[in-house]
Amino acid sequence: MLFELGPLPVTDLARAKAFYADRLGFELDVDVTPVDGVRIVQFTPPGSYCSIKLSTGIPEVDMPPGSLRGLHLVVADIEAAREALIARGVGVQPVEEVRGVYFAYFSDSDGNTWTLQHLPWRK
Repeated sequence: MLFELGPLPVTDLARAKAFYADRLGFELDVDVTPVDGVRIVQFTPPGSYCSIKLSTGIPEVDMPPGSLRGLHLVVADIEAAREALIARGVGVQPVEEVRGVYFAYFSDSDGNTWTLQHLPWRK
């Protein structure tokens, strides 16, 4: 089994789409309205096989906007990744080290939280 897609609750698809495309640099994979009242926008982070899905009109994935916490983006160089996001207007907190693992935190426009994670032993 491969985990390839996770729903992400947002209030405004246009605002969230701009954040994930323009600020984070995620690749837009899908933006469709398959039936009236349903819209699906799917993004994949650069280098990832797992995507996020922003949607409206799908009760099965209805969650309070901003309710997801601690989504991780694993990076090879946390300082470079942090600086790149800051240059794109993302408010990323300073890097913290916990037992040899490095973290930097930020939120999307709805309050869903993300973590940059660097595992030095991974190449």
